[in-house]
Amino acid sequence: MGRLISLLFIAALAYGGLYLYYGHVVRQAIDEQLDARGLTALEVQRIDYDPMAPVSNEATVSAEVGYRGADATVTIRLQGHPIFSDEMRMELDGLQNLRLRFGADGN
Repeated sequence: MGRLISLLFIAALAYGGLYLYYGHVVRQAIDEQLDARGLTALEVQRIDYDPMAPVSNEATVSAEVGYRGADATVTIRLQGHPIFSDEMRMELDGLQNLRLRFGADGN
């Protein structure tokens, strides 16, 4: 029983690391695509994806991007794995949210 718990713990640690690294790689890929298109002023603030995304070749990612007083949440479809595949294709699936902030907070 102790070996099973140890094995489950090691598998959970490995998957947790893969999950975090997947988010980091996807954020870098989105930043590179924005830079390649001349949209360097846009800042990726947050990335959301399914828990099973790091183990599949197709995933849908929600990215929250910001520019001065505006925030937008866009859905991006990934084909290919960003870590284990040589080729990955990103497609903009749609705009989920657009928020404009007005006020004197300086942004």
